[in-house]
Amino acid sequence: MTFPSPEGATPAMAQWFALKAEHPDALLFFRMGDFYELFFNDAEAAAAALDISLTARGTHGGEPIAMCGVPVHAAQAYLARLIRRGFRVAVAEQTEQPRKGRPASKGPLRRAVVRLITPGTLTEDELLEAGRQNLLAAIICPTGREGGTPGLAWIDISTGLFETTTLPATGLHDLLGRLDPAEILCADNVDLGDFAPRRTPVVPPPSVEAARARMAETFGVASPDAFGTFSDTEALAAACAIDYIRRSQAGQLPRLSHPRPGDSQDVLGLDPATRASLDLLRTRDGTTEHTLFAAVSRTVTAAGSRMLADWIAAPLTDPARIARRQAGWTWLLDRPGLRDDLRTTLRAAPDMARALGRLSLGRGQPRDAVAIRLALEVARETRRILNTQTELCPIMAGAMGHLDRAHELEALLGRALSENPPARMDDGGIIASGFDTELDAQRELRDGSRRVIAGLQQEYAESLGVSSLKIRHHAQLGYVIEVPAAASARLRGRDDLIMRQGTASASRFSTERLIDLDRQIAQAAENAALRERHLFTQVVCHILDETALPDMADALACIDIMQSCALLAGGGTWCCPTVVDDTSFIIRAGRHPVVEAALPRNARFTPNDCDLEPDHRIMLLTGPNMAGKSTFLRQTALAVILAQAGLPVAAVSMRIGVVDRLFSRVGAADDLARGRSTFMVEMTETAAILNQAGPRSLVVVDEIGRGTSTLDGLAIAWAVLETLHSTLRCRAIFATHFHELAELSDSMPRLSPHTMSVREWKGQVIFQHEVVPGSARRSWGVHVARLAGVPEPVVRRAGRLLSMLEKERGRQAPPLPLFDRHPPEAEAEPPPPTMPPAAHALLEELDPAALSPRTALEMLYKLKKLMKA
Repeated sequence: MTFPSPEGATPAMAQWFALKAEHPDALLFFRMGDFYELFFNDAEAAAAALDISLTARGTHGGEPIAMCGVPVHAAQAYLARLIRRGFRVAVAEQTEQPRKGRPASKGPLRRAVVRLITPGTLTEDELLEAGRQNLLAAIICPTGREGGTPGLAWIDISTGLFETTTLPATGLHDLLGRLDPAEILCADNVDLGDFAPRRTPVVPPPSVEAARARMAETFGVASPDAFGTFSDTEALAAACAIDYIRRSQAGQLPRLSHPRPGDSQDVLGLDPATRASLDLLRTRDGTTEHTLFAAVSRTVTAAGSRMLADWIAAPLTDPARIARRQAGWTWLLDRPGLRDDLRTTLRAAPDMARALGRLSLGRGQPRDAVAIRLALEVARETRRILNTQTELCPIMAGAMGHLDRAHELEALLGRALSENPPARMDDGGIIASGFDTELDAQRELRDGSRRVIAGLQQEYAESLGVSSLKIRHHAQLGYVIEVPAAASARLRGRDDLIMRQGTASASRFSTERLIDLDRQIAQAAENAALRERHLFTQVVCHILDETALPDMADALACIDIMQSCALLAGGGTWCCPTVVDDTSFIIRAGRHPVVEAALPRNARFTPNDCDLEPDHRIMLLTGPNMAGKSTFLRQTALAVILAQAGLPVAAVSMRIGVVDRLFSRVGAADDLARGRSTFMVEMTETAAILNQAGPRSLVVVDEIGRGTSTLDGLAIAWAVLETLHSTLRCRAIFATHFHELAELSDSMPRLSPHTMSVREWKGQVIFQHEVVPGSARRSWGVHVARLAGVPEPVVRRAGRLLSMLEKERGRQAPPLPLFDRHPPEAEAEPPPPTMPPAAHALLEELDPAALSPRTALEMLYKLKKLMKA
């Protein structure tokens, strides 16, 4: 955006120009009274995005100044809409309070940008999704000849999460797909793929030493090595993220957990295409309904939802860690009463982690402090419930160990905070009565002024001997003693009374005591508010000093996941899978949890087995559209994700060897914005599979080769199937309409042909949605066209043409050239020329050792003549 020159601006607009120069790429919310105002191009952009009126305010350079504004009390709603539209917003507040007697000649009150709001630096509940992390990621890629691997750091400032890792550049997109960061700090030359719109260019620290010093300074240690071993690029990325957050919060830092170096090798590999194909946390259109998370979550807390989403996004590859999670919910599965008690108690748990984040940035409200108190109460009750058990499983015992802490803080919050706090600090009433004598006195004066005045009136009436004496408040005089005119004569001479006003019917007097009381009452509300804010600040400091709170929040979230899994598995239709360190793979009566959850109550999902044991690890799946091939592929992949996340699986039983990478290519999509057709996208994703899969991987692919001609597609599908079987030797389900590929089972011993069961009854096709051994011979495409509503004349014509084409193909005796039995690795070469029998007989008679040169030359001419014949 371009803006006019600040030359000639009014004092207020000169402030605006100066602040806008600090943040030229952000919309500037400029506080003016009860509104945030936007000017020039900012106003035009915001008015269009928010659908609010665009007006004008004064002129600059002879032109009207475009302006729009939003009320301060409703700003959060407007900010949420702007952030969702991709804007960054700088908030400029008045940093100077108006004072009595301040001359206008001193210019406008001082203002400063107190916060830069970006997608990765949100803390307010109104701007965040309760059940989803909001991550800011920083990426540093090595440059020059020094080599090395890229380093990443990611922070959720709303909860304090702080982690780092290093990984090969080829794994960058996989990690971004797993984290799904809201904002990414990196250089312009880093390839972010589909995440490119979330890029924010930044300048990293000048050196590795400076980065490590920044990390150490942030956490008050001599070296970041106190928290683990960080590579140079990890340290640079971490410092880059810290600096960006500090700048966005006007020099403040939220409460952050100690940085934790991670190992991406411990997590199941999932590329972005696979995540998009499986709808793990979000569907392709960005909604959360009909996702794997929605189908399996029975959590009752926001923190539990976020942790469960993280488990689903990053399944494990360590059988021991998987078994530890499984042991937690299977232990609760046998104790339904305990599970229900925990569930009821956890429902009252507020979001402690995000409340801490807001308090640490100075944006906390009374409800955030009360949230900490309530969370501590829930922690105590949860521990009491678990204490009723004689023995706990390891994961529950570990969580319970974090719940018996912060007793002093709990007692302080119980004394200090009122039972029904206001929504905002300015409303007053957050500090409980009896906690602070000075605050109680100010409140008594503010709230009990009528009672104080009534008592003083009685006292003056008795001491002055005037029973009709009244104390009244006058707009100009303040509190005064009012007596009838008849009684005023004998009071005028008293030294302790000050005559203020006389009328024909009454006289008004004042006293030093009344003047002082009037001043005290006027200041009492302000003093009470200042004292209460001071006390609240002290309470917040005690909260932030308690180091046990983040661990308690994580413990409650973990227990929430355990009860969620136990409730899910309690219906008897979900199993606890066995995950071992080999290449076994068998699922009995597996189901698609998302499809099953979307079915009507009286509908039943047809379960299917999936057997990819080592001696038949490749399943070739044929069958018509609408028969359930894609559902079967996806449910198998989802079962692996649930199993390795340590969660229940929708099956009767399941046993698998650990999968190190999962690839799912199901469904067609194009990417026209980047110039890629549907077939190009298909081939790109196929290339990624063939370049990265290995013996421990699982590949589920659908319709490889569909986007080109029949022979081209068949050739590609055959070559890919051979590679999966003989070169990569992975476990795979290969769904296809090329029925001819089933003949390859003779030459591929690990290939197991299966098909979707279909029945034809009275001219109608019935899809049974069952996977059975064998191979399909028809695709039933014409029948599916009828189901889709294609006009009947078109369907009948297609049926006749199909019958004609099938008859013509049946008369073609030679098989497709593709299925002539050549060795897979041999290129198609022209056949050797055939030799006439006479030439062959002559060659048999010749003895090369007995031929003279002349005779040999004559024989060559003779052979050439015979070959031409």
